[in-house]
Amino acid sequence: MLLSGCVTVEAPDKPIVINLNINIKQEVVYRLDGEAKALIDEQGGIF
Repeated sequence: MLLSGCVTVEAPDKPIVINLNINIKQEVVYRLDGEAKALIDEQGGIF
């Protein structure tokens, strides 16, 4: 016995809308020891 089927695909009446509400928050925290901070303060122009 052989069974066959039919599949139909139809486009929707209205357009498909995809809302992507993405918020990217990046927070960078750094700590410097006393010598490194003093060096940066003295040589700040190189950064």
